[in-house]
Amino acid sequence: MGAPDDAHWRTAGDRIQTLLDASSAAGPVAHERAELLVGEVTDLYGAALHRIMRLVATDSVLVDRITADDLVASLLLVHGLHPHDARRRIEDALDKVRPYLGSHGGDVAVLSVGEGPDGAAVRLQFSGSCKSCPSSAVTLELTVEDAIRTAAPEVSTIEVVAAEPKAGVISADSLLSHIHRNGHSAATWHPVPELATLQNAEVGGFRVAGSTVLACRLGDDWFVYRDRCGSCGDSLAGAALHRRVGSTHPVLRCPRCHAHFDIVHAGACVDENVSATNHLQPLPVLNRDGVLSVAMEAEPTAAGVP
Repeated sequence: MGAPDDAHWRTAGDRIQTLLDASSAAGPVAHERAELLVGEVTDLYGAALHRIMRLVATDSVLVDRITADDLVASLLLVHGLHPHDARRRIEDALDKVRPYLGSHGGDVAVLSVGEGPDGAAVRLQFSGSCKSCPSSAVTLELTVEDAIRTAAPEVSTIEVVAAEPKAGVISADSLLSHIHRNGHSAATWHPVPELATLQNAEVGGFRVAGSTVLACRLGDDWFVYRDRCGSCGDSLAGAALHRRVGSTHPVLRCPRCHAHFDIVHAGACVDENVSATNHLQPLPVLNRDGVLSVAMEAEPTAAGVP
């Protein structure tokens, strides 16, 4: 099944829930009947899946091919029919994202999978280094969490030991604190296919989940930030990339206060005599199901702006 179909069916549950909610407008009886209809259909294909898995149970190669399909695997999990335990599913999910992790110079290992107070608990450890630390570290962690929660929805806790950040850049932990709340990811991935329209070294503004973000493209890499200057706090609308003497990467210049930020290294301000808190707020960006997507959390309050 191609990526466009995967992206469509990944959101099928949300569309079904929207239709159920809409049925409430016709009254409680109509809503109850709609829920019963969905339940009957779900039980019907669940029974069919059960029979299929019984028929192929003796063919381990075929079973692996079936469970390797993300859509089929998700339906098997819904009905408790997946033949592999959580550890196996997590390892398989990480194998699928390892090429992406490797492109950032990193890897991840499963330290343990055990029982937690509210479900399965997983401990992971990152290794290697990220070519664009630490904003890349945030993207990598969310990528791994997304893969694990898709493959093993019973997982309630994911503890990650991230790689040590490079000296001279913002701590990855300080960035992850904007993404995590109560030990869980508070971010939601939002498809932003318009990002693909950016040309190399181009900067553009986009609306994502009701907020304006600034995106920059360098070759095959995209970097996304909230639309707020880390120095003056104003919008970055009209900002452009500039190549500074002695700089390895182009920098983004605020069109208002003219502060300069390293977009590759978490938006750190590269001007002299500035505070380490004067940086842009990066947002993880990832190609999911063939569509560029951005992880967004709720807009931080003024008191929480660095």
